[in-house]
Order: sequence, then C-alpha cells, then structure tokens
Amino acid sequence: MKARKTLSSWLVNRYLLIIRNEENFAEKTTFSFTYAKVILLTVTVFILLMALSLFLVKTLLAQWFDPRHAQMEANKKLYELAVKMDSLSQEVEEKDNFIMNFQRVLRGDTSDVYDNYENSAPTNDQTITAAVDVNKLSPIDSQFRQEFEQTDLSLLNFNSASYNELQEIFFFSPISGFVSAPYRVKEGHFGVDIVAKKNEPVKCVADGTVIMASWTQDSGYVIAIQHRGNLISVYKHNAELLKKVGNFVNAGEIISIIGNTGELTDGPHLHFELWSNGNSVNPEEFVTF
Repeated sequence: MKARKTLSSWLVNRYLLIIRNEENFAEKTTFSFTYAKVILLTVTVFILLMALSLFLVKTLLAQWFDPRHAQMEANKKLYELAVKMDSLSQEVEEKDNFIMNFQRVLRGDTSDVYDNYENSAPTNDQTITAAVDVNKLSPIDSQFRQEFEQTDLSLLNFNSASYNELQEIFFFSPISGFVSAPYRVKEGHFGVDIVAKKNEPVKCVADGTVIMASWTQDSGYVIAIQHRGNLISVYKHNAELLKKVGNFVNAGEIISIIGNTGELTDGPHLHFELWSNGNSVNPEEFVTF
C-alpha cells in the first residue's frame, strides 16, 4: 500500500520550481522551496501590509479623507497656543517687575523705604502727625532725633525676617580686595567700592538670573543679577561684561572684568550693591571681600 503523507512531512517536503524557455526548453532559473517557507512568507507579507495600511489610515489617508482630522489638528494647535500664551503672560509680568525694580535701584530711589518705615512704626493709642514743629521739641527729644538721623535706621527699614533670610544664604566674594568706600546711605552711596588688581574677574555672589547687562553714562558697564528671595546684586564700573540678560549664572561664576568705566569713578574698582525687597543693604554685613 502507498504510504500516507502526514502534515509535517507535507510542510517540510522540498520542491524544485524550474523555469524554462518555451521555444527551446532551455533552463533559465530554478527555485527550491517548501510549503512551510511559502506559508511563512505569505503570513509575513500579510502582517507587513496590515501594519502599513494601519499607518496610512492614521496619517496620510486620514489627512485626505477624514473630515475630522483637520478640526482635531486645529484644536490641538489652539490648546498649545493657549498654554504658551499663559506662560508668556506670566513671564512678561515677571520681567516687567524685574525691570521696574532695577530701574528704581539705578535711580537710587528709596522713597518707599520711608513709607515702609512710617507704616510699620507701632502707634498703639498715640498717633504721629507729620505737622510736628521740630523747633518745639524738647532738648532731649532733639538730641535723640539727631542721634537717630545719624544712623542707617532712619533711612532703611530692614526687618529681622529679611535679615535672617539673607544670613542663611552663602555669598561668594565678588572680588578679592580692600574696601575703599564703605556703604553710606545718607551720602547716596548704596554699596561698597572694592579696589583690586587690574583685569581681575568679578564673580557672582549667588545663583541667579541676569536682568541687566548694559552701559550707563554714570556707572559704565553694569550687570545686575536677580537671586531668590527678591534679592538683587549690582556690579558697576566693569571693563567688560561676560554675561547677557536672561543668562542663568551659578554662585562663584565669572560675570565681568573689573574696570574704570563711567563718569562716577576715579580709578579701577568694583562698586557692589545688594538690594533686598527694594531696600539697599550693607554688603559688608553678608559678604567678605
């Protein structure tokens, strides 16, 4: 009897496909195959065609034939633009606050400092009027007033909370040298002048973002950096600025070169200022030069 073929033997049985010329029966080429290879190749091609069809349906064909595709893309772009608009609005508002704050620093405007001091003074059951005649004060009150005006407290209201917050910050020294002109608010000198070697690099005292880097007639090349806690550090009379507005700088990073630029200078030095919450502070209380 003839042996019965099984499915496995049918799949692995090898066949030879010969292609001949019809006119002279000359052999052109041959192909060796099995049914298992043919089935595997067919399934693979089918899967690839299905994947390609799904890809086209979701991309190219959807753009051509699906009327909802254009609306979906428009809604997606509209949402992205709305998110960007919110972010830009917030960023513009913060930039405006930085610029207004810094412009006031450059002008040396401390008028709001007096307002803060008057508003924060305790009144209890007594009221303080602005129409007091100084000439009518008693000799003891006049002496106390004179001593008080000679102190920086009459010009600066720096509360203990802000002071403690600054004490917690580790400040790098912007430059190594000696202080030639200390901090004197009554004379309009809201910072300290540090004399150092020529072409010495100036370093940032703490992490922050550059909010000003430009030339001014009085102070020459000026760079200002906004730090955390509404703290601004200002570096004046530089010979060259190495950072631009918007750059983030790390504490101790070089930002400029000491110089002698601007009209309000009489030699190479760095004029350094610290402003906290709109009030100038004595840099020597927090930074070692």
